[in-house]
Amino acid sequence: MRKYITRRILLAVPMLFAISFIAFVLINFMPSDPAEVALRVNEIIPTDEAVASMRAQLGLDDPFLVRYFRWLADCLRFDFGVSYTNTNRTVISEIVRCIPQTLNLAAMSLVIVLAVSIPIGVLSAVYKNSLFDRIIRFFVFIGTAMPNYWLGLVLIWLFGVKLKFLPTNGATSFKHYILPAITLSMTYISTYVRLIRNSMLDNMTENYAFYAEVRGIKKSVIVYKHVLKNSLQSSMNALGMSIVQLISGTVVVENIFAIPGIGRLCISAIFNRDYPVIQAYILMMGVMFVFCNLAIDIVQCFIDPRMKRGIQ
Repeated sequence: MRKYITRRILLAVPMLFAISFIAFVLINFMPSDPAEVALRVNEIIPTDEAVASMRAQLGLDDPFLVRYFRWLADCLRFDFGVSYTNTNRTVISEIVRCIPQTLNLAAMSLVIVLAVSIPIGVLSAVYKNSLFDRIIRFFVFIGTAMPNYWLGLVLIWLFGVKLKFLPTNGATSFKHYILPAITLSMTYISTYVRLIRNSMLDNMTENYAFYAEVRGIKKSVIVYKHVLKNSLQSSMNALGMSIVQLISGTVVVENIFAIPGIGRLCISAIFNRDYPVIQAYILMMGVMFVFCNLAIDIVQCFIDPRMKRGIQ
């Protein structure tokens, strides 16, 4: 097991380098000159002299690899540069300002996903092909195909405009997160209800479930003590990765509900061509995916006996 964990950690290193390189390449091979963009964003006329001065200030005249490794070294110190749109603030300060709202939204959405998808997925598997199961599968299909932005607009119209029951913008109280969290979680609920249902049905046909039934153990004990436990272990990888997916998926939802989070910061940076912020966002999301995947693999080594046997 120690060798497996070491190998997974070592494999993560080149992946992190690849993510950083892609983030740097995407921005540096944009058709527009970053120096000219920085001048225009700050309402400075991009004359040849001003562009040359800005290029020297940003270090754009240096060779590509020199710029990449210098940028990478700065990133390791959490120095992502200065925002083009607000030269008085660093990129990391902008991220620190916005990330709490995004984490609050993602955490609330994750609680909703787990609280709804697990019991519904279990009941749908237990009562397979019943009327309840057919209704759930229908709504799962609808929820999977439903775009987040459309659902968000419907919820704003219903609960904000018509009923005036919940706030539809901002992030100053718990109520402000209810509609965005429902919007963000709906697609994941549909996905994980289907995932847990299928995993439950697969485990119900395993030998251990059959032997337990032959021994006279109650079906409820088999389902909720043994089958559910193994099903959740099988689904842990997907459920764990949903944490990062929820954070990265806030881009659309935060803009619909005007939440000043990291997703809205990214969209604003794209429209304003704020390249340092875009680079930091791509790098941050990539690093989170790698580390979350690594953490899930390590946890599964200790809790999943089938994986233990496979490693040994």
